Amino acid sequence: MPDSSSSPPPEGFTTAPPSHSAELKVSFPAPHVLLLTLNRPKSLNAMTPTLVRDLHALLNWMDEEPGVWVTIVTGAGRAFCAGADLKAWSVEQQSGTNNEQEGTAASIHGFGSLSRRATSCKPIIAAVNGGAYGGGVEILLNCDLVIASEDATLALPEVKRGVSAAQGGIPRLVQTAGRQLASELLLLGRSVPAHEACTRFGIVNKVVPKGQALAHALDWAREMVDNSPDAVQSTKRAILISLQHGNVEQATVANAWSAEARRLYKGENIKEGLKAFAEKRKPDWTNPAKL
Repeated sequence: MPDSSSSPPPEGFTTAPPSHSAELKVSFPAPHVLLLTLNRPKSLNAMTPTLVRDLHALLNWMDEEPGVWVTIVTGAGRAFCAGADLKAWSVEQQSGTNNEQEGTAASIHGFGSLSRRATSCKPIIAAVNGGAYGGGVEILLNCDLVIASEDATLALPEVKRGVSAAQGGIPRLVQTAGRQLASELLLLGRSVPAHEACTRFGIVNKVVPKGQALAHALDWAREMVDNSPDAVQSTKRAILISLQHGNVEQATVANAWSAEARRLYKGENIKEGLKAFAEKRKPDWTNPAKL
């Protein structure tokens, strides 16, 4: 059933968000900011097929809707995301209907349609309230910015359950934390508090007081919206390209020829930004043209 509590899209959007179940809350807490709240608090926001479908539809819409400049992902209740529904997974395993290898290889966007989403040039901020486990950590590892509540706990406990963090979490963690620290989380499967995830493992940008993760994420989203959306999206594309290339020159050239760079230099916002600087005023940005 569609969630009738979702806020309508703000003025200036070209399309309305797709219908979705009550497992996902959709709102627009600030201009050009989309907030997606995983809404299964009784299960610590464990992922279900319905929630995956909702996230897939909303994130694909986000990519196409010019009015969305920044997205925040958070969880309702006391958890960000507890990962997969292990009870349902167990039923599949016992019945022999599982198809994990083929499913993982064929998955375009990974766990929750987020952990392997590598094409979006729009920034995604994770507001981690409480626990993030398994696939929940794989999701935040692929977000651009991560703000965690001081009471948050992060873990990749897959090895304790006989499975593996197979939806992009392993290479992303190795890339961010390095082999030894990544091995500590992945091979031991132990939990770490938010402060350690930030200062030691480098997978959290900022730790804030309990209950304030979303508020701080909104502050950062508003700060980002004050910047040119063309420049922000072109810069994120450059970051993604840099992660895909091991060579600075190759990454620089690939970014120069990207669609986002072309839109940046041919669009109206570059003219507005430079003109506003010369006139000593705040720029008046407009939605980027569709690619």
